[in-house]
Amino acid sequence: MGKEPSFNSQVRSIYQLLMVLFLLFVIAGGSLIYYVNNPGAFSFKKKSNNLVAIPIEDDSDRIENGIHLRTGLIEAEGLMTVVNNCTNCHSAKLVTQNRMSADSWNSTIKWMQETQNLWDLGGNQEIIVNYLVANYPPIAKGRRMILTNVDWYELEE
Repeated sequence: MGKEPSFNSQVRSIYQLLMVLFLLFVIAGGSLIYYVNNPGAFSFKKKSNNLVAIPIEDDSDRIENGIHLRTGLIEAEGLMTVVNNCTNCHSAKLVTQNRMSADSWNSTIKWMQETQNLWDLGGNQEIIVNYLVANYPPIAKGRRMILTNVDWYELEE
């Protein structure tokens, strides 16, 4: 019976050692997670707060050579109505590549209102459609022109 108290004390000391190691592991892991989320937390360098305010020009509605720079749309009556209503949801390129007639634009707007949660445009719809039809009308597509004045040569066999 003399061996039992020493065995129990050995088990108790191993248990205490494991608990201390586990506690150190938890502290190290917590510190690592904190450092990953706050990398400057352990920085001992002096931070300078010399911030200089630089004025930023608002070029979002600037127009050069008849083109609205931010969207690439042609400057004309109704441009800003189109920009404010169409480019909130999609790129202006989607507008310019879909050249349509007034009926087609109205059908497209109706489809967007029914399926894409487009708001009621009210009187702006007419302004938008008129702008698009005037500046991005349908283009008749066809074959290229016939080649003329070509010097053909014979292939050798």
